Amino acid sequence: MIRIAVDAMGGDFAPECNVKGAVSALAANKEIEVILIGNEEAVDPILKGLEYDKDRLEVIHTTEVIETSDEPAIAVLKKKDSSLVAGMKMLKNKEADAFVSAGSSGAILVGGQIIAGHIGNVRRAPLVVEVPTVEGKSLLLDCGANVDAKPEYLLQFAIMGTLYAKYIMHKENPTVGLLNIGTEEYKGNALTRAAYPLLKECDQINFVGNVEARGLPFGEADIYVCDAFAGNIALKTFEGVGKALLKQIKASLMTSFSGKMGGLLIKPSLKGLMKTFDSSEDGGAPLLGLNGLVIKAHGNSTDVQIKNAILQCIGFAENDLTDKIEKAVEA
Repeated sequence: MIRIAVDAMGGDFAPECNVKGAVSALAANKEIEVILIGNEEAVDPILKGLEYDKDRLEVIHTTEVIETSDEPAIAVLKKKDSSLVAGMKMLKNKEADAFVSAGSSGAILVGGQIIAGHIGNVRRAPLVVEVPTVEGKSLLLDCGANVDAKPEYLLQFAIMGTLYAKYIMHKENPTVGLLNIGTEEYKGNALTRAAYPLLKECDQINFVGNVEARGLPFGEADIYVCDAFAGNIALKTFEGVGKALLKQIKASLMTSFSGKMGGLLIKPSLKGLMKTFDSSEDGGAPLLGLNGLVIKAHGNSTDVQIKNAILQCIGFAENDLTDKIEKAVEA
């Protein structure tokens, strides 16, 4: 059995969507156990209205909640009986194989670093996201955990990303690109110029050189490596442009009778395209390199997204990705 701890109190629609998502995940896969962490007075009434395998679901009572308005580091240190801190401790003590939370991003990042802790020689844990492209999906890391990075961090990100792409995304010999302002080797800032030779000389990755952000939608590389400052800007720009483009297409089709008729004809294809950009299909963003897997689900996650985030943990456990990362990342 794969034991997955779930923060029942984190997110905009907690605890209802978190509890329902956990129950849906149990129904979808018989090989998992779920530990719901949160206030029993809030969780139990929701569970009473649901049917589930009681042998595979456990509730651990906590009394505190880390809010998005809390200062992350202070909240993690002071709210020791919060659902988020309790989940991180379970991960550290090997009482759970994975931890899923839609709570405070900052607190998850802090808790992951100082409570769960890094494995082996991993220096920093990057936040990873799969980005839809015309070629399928590419991996972007770091997209939110380490705003200030060192060249050796980017090298480790590339190694961890390669393992993720190989075992979770099933890409053979995935290509790694260094996100930069130009493709020439000498381009970039001090970080990218220093990281380039490290990536180029590493025989654990398939490095293809510098890649520009405009190549991301076209899948010019399987893995885009960067610091979190550049990665987060690239990701949010990508998401915004995608949504704006779909909105403009729909609006333009409504400007004339012929456009409306054409819209009816392409409606099925347009729905398929919109599904590609639907974040509920992905679940959440993994935080790699920790003692166990942490999945950061969207703050506004529905029960479907929570379910998918939980199921997302299965591939990591089945492939023992944490152990593979520990063995691959050298000092």
